[in-house]
Amino acid sequence: MPPHEDEPLWPSDDSDATSEADGGATAHLPLPGKQEPSARPEEPGEGTQRSGSQPPPESAGERTQFLQPWARQPQGPPDQPQPRQSEPAQQPRPQPEAESATAYLPLPESPAGQSRPEQRPGPAQPALGEQPTMFVPRVTDAEPPAEQRPVVPPAGIVHAQPMRIEPSGELRPDGPSAENEAPPAAPAAETAAETEPRRKRRGLIYSGAALVLVIVVGVALALPYVSNRLGLPWAPNLPKGDTPESPTVNLALQAPSSTAATPTSSGVGSALAGPAANPALGTLTGIVIDPATGSTLWNHNSGQLLTPASTTKLLTTSAALLQLDHGLQLTTKVVQGSSPDTAILVAGGDITLSALPQGKDSVYQGAAHLDTLVNQVKQASGGTIKKVQIDLSAYTGATSAPGWAPEDTPSTYATQIVPGMLDGGMTDPNNDESKRTANPAGDLLQTFAQRMGATVAPASTTTAPQGAKVLGEVKSAPITELIAHLLERSDNELAEVVSRTTAISVGKPASFAGGAQTTLDILSRNGFDVSGVSLNDGSGLSTLNKVPARLLAQLLSVAAAPDGKDPRTEKLRPLLEGLPVAGGSGTLSDRYGDPNSSAGKGWVRAKTGTLSGVNTLAGVVLDKDGRVLTFALMSNGSDIAASRPALDAIAANLRGCGCR
Repeated sequence: MPPHEDEPLWPSDDSDATSEADGGATAHLPLPGKQEPSARPEEPGEGTQRSGSQPPPESAGERTQFLQPWARQPQGPPDQPQPRQSEPAQQPRPQPEAESATAYLPLPESPAGQSRPEQRPGPAQPALGEQPTMFVPRVTDAEPPAEQRPVVPPAGIVHAQPMRIEPSGELRPDGPSAENEAPPAAPAAETAAETEPRRKRRGLIYSGAALVLVIVVGVALALPYVSNRLGLPWAPNLPKGDTPESPTVNLALQAPSSTAATPTSSGVGSALAGPAANPALGTLTGIVIDPATGSTLWNHNSGQLLTPASTTKLLTTSAALLQLDHGLQLTTKVVQGSSPDTAILVAGGDITLSALPQGKDSVYQGAAHLDTLVNQVKQASGGTIKKVQIDLSAYTGATSAPGWAPEDTPSTYATQIVPGMLDGGMTDPNNDESKRTANPAGDLLQTFAQRMGATVAPASTTTAPQGAKVLGEVKSAPITELIAHLLERSDNELAEVVSRTTAISVGKPASFAGGAQTTLDILSRNGFDVSGVSLNDGSGLSTLNKVPARLLAQLLSVAAAPDGKDPRTEKLRPLLEGLPVAGGSGTLSDRYGDPNSSAGKGWVRAKTGTLSGVNTLAGVVLDKDGRVLTFALMSNGSDIAASRPALDAIAANLRGCGCR
């Protein structure tokens, strides 16, 4: 019988068998997902007698291949052969249900009078979406004894999916959809089996890296340098005990005892007899006073006039404290000049004005800064200033005093006294023993011009017009702080400023002579005996000054007196705050270290005075019974190296004695 017209014509080397021995069987090619049975199932009529009701078998030419609709087979890839289902020889299977029916190609018409062969149930059909099964006729060598060939069902209405036979024998769907079909996912068991070794290897790698890191860090932390820097418990330099607490330093005077025993003149005399007889002291005068009672406990030619050196500053500062408002500040201001593009810096005596950047202090704590003044002027003038001048008219007279040596200006302790300077004329604002500049006012003006972006006018010095517009103004620290600094550091220039400021306050000339005379006038007016006193400056740098030790001690006694006893005490109390501490601060910081004076270390506070052949010391001391004593010691005609320790020993003996 000729092939059906609707059958696809696939190229194949298979051919239908014509031998009567095989009963006209059609060869079956291996199908994807099926396993080829070892032998073809036994055909009806071969070893088994058909019943009379069964139709005769089809001839070889009438055999029809049948295909199942395209569906996925979950058991394997599409090209894997699927085994055929074997079935009992005599028991036909029931017809498959409609939803799992297999599409069959239409069968050719049978001749008249010939009945259609018996339809047998086919193998179990895969669910929708599974791999389809296609049966293709082929000739086999042997028939399986127990399996019956499926019966051809009626022709379906859906054409079978064409299949392509690859040269290798594999079957693949023929059509555009097959190319884009995603390959089935690998079984979960295989994926898990491949992933597990990778996870184990990754875990081993991570564990090894962590172990190496721990070893490296441990070795690094064990190194002495690292452990010391980090302060680890095993560090070689780690302190073995608790860190001691920092001691509290109190620079305030210890309050004296109100019930302490009163020293006697004989007791003080006995304590000082030996130290005061030291020939290294040259000409010595001195006095010891009990400020609580005002009585003199020891007097050694205290009325004799000697050169006081820097203890002159006690007179200068006492007069200022008695006369001036303790909150007074010195002013430096800038006013508009004769034209809008000119500014005049009016120096008002604040020589502590600092050239350092804002936020940084020089030796003068709390000083004003030039940059602050410059910023004010720029803002007020709108940046129109092109020329600058300076007004130094606040002071009059000479810039150095009678009795000053030519080498005193400039030096490491003095320069010309003018009302305007930067950092006290020091070349190093942080070192009060640095060389002073020779022209402090000129340096101030030049620096001001540079920071203003202007030039110094040809006539650099002028007097500001009355009522001129103020473009900027800065102020110094209060006068009490300036006094404390000049006493502690024995600042000669600042002492001259205080002397002139006091003179200005009473309408006297702001000069060496005006300041000196004002000082004596104020002291005398406040009840101090200044008879015979001669002053030529306010700092004591002049060798022409003459002062008795008694006056020095009296000033200190009033300052140290109990509160409320003397109305002058409240004004003079700041005098004590600036006195250097023996072995601790100021000009006494490097003294009181030898055995003869060490008892006074920290207990003696005194103003020092030193010139060539002159050594003086005046201050207060708290004796071992808690009693405050004031003293003044003056040595002339002595060597500095020998007389200084001798003076320190006298003051230290006052500390160690009960003096009764």
